[in-house]
Amino acid sequence: MRHFAITLLALFILAGQTYAQGYPNKPIRVITANSAGGTSDIFVRALGEEMQKRLGQPIVVENRSGGGMNIAGRACAEAANDGYNICILPNEVLTLNEFTYKSIPYNPAKDFEPITNCFINTQVLVVSSALGVNSLAELAALSKSKPGTLSYSVLAIPMQITFENWKKSTGADIVMVPSRGGSDMVTGLLTGTTPVAIVGLPNFLPHIRSGAVKALAVDSETRSPLFPDVPTLKELGFPNLAPVYFGFVAPAGTPKDAIKRLHEEIVAIGNDASFRQRRLIDIGIVPVFDTPEQFGAYILSQRASGKKLIEESGFQPR
Repeated sequence: MRHFAITLLALFILAGQTYAQGYPNKPIRVITANSAGGTSDIFVRALGEEMQKRLGQPIVVENRSGGGMNIAGRACAEAANDGYNICILPNEVLTLNEFTYKSIPYNPAKDFEPITNCFINTQVLVVSSALGVNSLAELAALSKSKPGTLSYSVLAIPMQITFENWKKSTGADIVMVPSRGGSDMVTGLLTGTTPVAIVGLPNFLPHIRSGAVKALAVDSETRSPLFPDVPTLKELGFPNLAPVYFGFVAPAGTPKDAIKRLHEEIVAIGNDASFRQRRLIDIGIVPVFDTPEQFGAYILSQRASGKKLIEESGFQPR
C-alpha cells in the first residue's frame, strides 16, 4: 500500500512537471468586460500580440460587455480552469458589484484566481467646452442657474455615486442620463446633448487636446502628467469612491504553474519600457503589474473600502 501511495505521488509530480513544460500548447482565450475599442480591449490586444511572440500561441480576445460588467464576470467564473482561459476584469466585477446589485451570477471572493493588477484607469470629469465653465465650482453654479436642464453620463455605478455625492455637497442640479458606452458619451459631449461626463481619460484624450471638451478634475492620487493643470478630485475636497483598475484573473482552480507562467509573461511585457510608455503612460493610464499575492490583498482591501463607501452613500442595490 505504501509503495502504491509513493507511486501515485510520483505520477502527480510528473504530471505537474509535464504540464508546466508543455504549457501552453494551444491558443489562450482572454475574456474582457469591455466592448471592442474599450480601454481594456485595446490594451489586451496589444498585450496579446507580444504574448504570442513569447508563448508561441495565439491570444484570442472575447468581448463580453454589458450587464454592468456582470456578463464578463459570469463568463470568467464559468470558464474551464485549465490555464487556457483568463480574464481582464475591472473593479466593478472584483470588488463592487456585489454591493451595488441585489444578486450577481458569480462569487467574486471564490470564483477567481488573481494573476496581476495591470493598471489604474484614470477617470476624468469633463464638460463640453460650449458650457463655458472652467471649474467644478463654476459647473455647480451654472447648473443651479438652469435647474433640471443639464445632464451627465457615466459608464459605471461607482462613478455615478461619486457624482451624486458631489451634487449633494454642492447643491448642483444635474440629471443623470444612462450611457450605452464610451462612444455614446463622446457623441453626447461633442453635440452638447449630455454635456457632462466622468469617464476613463483615454476615451477623451484627443477631444481634451483639441479643446472640444474641458477637463475639470481627475480621480487619480496625483495630477496626470498629461494635464498637470487639471486638479484631482481629492484636491477639490471630493475623494473618489474607488480606483478604476483592470486586472488579470483566472477561473478558480486554474493550475498554479499556469498562473505563474502567465504572470511572468504579462509582467515582463508590462514592464518593458517602450510598451509601458506607449500603451499606458502616454494615454493617461497608471501601470501596476504586481504579484498574484499583492493583487489578491488589494482586491480584499478594495472590497472592504468599497462596501463601506457604498453603504455610507445611501445607494440602494438594484
